[in-house]
Amino acid sequence: MTANVKRLAYFENWIDPVAERMLEARADIDLVRLSFDAAEADTWRDISRAHGYQILPRGDLREPWFGNATLLERCPRLLAISSTGAGFDMVDVDACTKAGVIVVCQTGTNKEAVAEHALGLMIALSKKIGVTDKALRRGQPVDRYAFTGNDLLGKTVGIVGLGHIGTRVAELCKGLLRMTVLASDPYLSAEEVAARGALKVELAALLERADFVTVHCPRNDETFGMFGRAQFAAMKPSAFFLNTARGGIHKEDELAEALGAKRIAGAGVDVFLKEPPEPDHPLLAFDNVLASPHIAGVTHEAMHEMARAAAEQWIDLFAGNVPPRLVNPEAWPAYCDRFERELGFMPKMLGS
Repeated sequence: MTANVKRLAYFENWIDPVAERMLEARADIDLVRLSFDAAEADTWRDISRAHGYQILPRGDLREPWFGNATLLERCPRLLAISSTGAGFDMVDVDACTKAGVIVVCQTGTNKEAVAEHALGLMIALSKKIGVTDKALRRGQPVDRYAFTGNDLLGKTVGIVGLGHIGTRVAELCKGLLRMTVLASDPYLSAEEVAARGALKVELAALLERADFVTVHCPRNDETFGMFGRAQFAAMKPSAFFLNTARGGIHKEDELAEALGAKRIAGAGVDVFLKEPPEPDHPLLAFDNVLASPHIAGVTHEAMHEMARAAAEQWIDLFAGNVPPRLVNPEAWPAYCDRFERELGFMPKMLGS
């Protein structure tokens, strides 16, 4: 083992073996595989020595291995936590910043998979594919004219959050189906939204005008519970709601209430507050709801790209470079001091 080795811990297996191959080839990185089956004391011993922690998605992670203040306190050498995909809701970013630990993610690496999934839900809902499939499987008489759907051509899509995924959704809807694309994103100017292929509007206007409302924003204090009774009531009765971002952004009971009262035409939901949902979850009782178990970003291509990008970012980070997908840049000064104490050299400054 070479001098100045950086220890990188992860649980079980990476989502694609390309990351392990890339990192195992590095003489300066000690890749430490942890197991949920190991004794907790042994795992604490191993992870407490790590400089980096590649954390699993929330649905795959177990207590007490979330990136919270307790873990940070027991891992004094930890310099950085990296999420598997674009989301990092399994990490307490504020606690990390306070501790001088940077958080990085893989935003943009699964944009094609999620955008295509969202478009697939739009098509399936509008064409009543899910409803008719269920009717046929039940063996009930089917009047095909009772299941008349709609074309998407020329309709209006409202995108909430115009980041990597939202921008790709805008491109697909506008390019393939000549849809009018509206976007609500408080962090982008009208000019920036236009450059990404959409018209910037406030959320209220988006809800009023859109035939499809599709959510592509992160889950945080601002967005948790942002879609509830009032927002569903503001939508067209013929409109569909889709969430392929994170559970908790919409209030599940109030979405079920809106569907039961026929205030909206249907929903496509890939994410739940508790994943996977119980079989008796209220939303699963509706034929006009298409549900999937948080698989929008889980394609062979996306998993390979997320793993490759994460490994590449770790290599870059441990070399002292500014990682390309840094979540909390405000932690950088304290992180640099800690990095130098642990690894013996100072990382580059932000912007360099």
